[in-house]
Amino acid sequence: MTDYADLTRFITEHIVANKSAVNVSAVPRGRTTIVEVSVADEDMGKVIGKGGRNIEAIRAVVRAAGLRKHERVQVELADGGRHA
Repeated sequence: MTDYADLTRFITEHIVANKSAVNVSAVPRGRTTIVEVSVADEDMGKVIGKGGRNIEAIRAVVRAAGLRKHERVQVELADGGRHA
């Protein structure tokens, strides 16, 4: 389970400017592992990317890592209570 959090943290830290603000947690929910990522407000746009490309790429990589072990993994971006 922590492998997915570590992978997500590694990718996210290489995208953002404020690496110390990256917080990643993995929580098992039933048959799925939820990996929640939070970053500094100023880095949120970098993680999401144009049209959501960056966050979708992160989700695809982590999902593929889960499929190798026949596990379901879902990456969620914590919005800090904001709604877009």
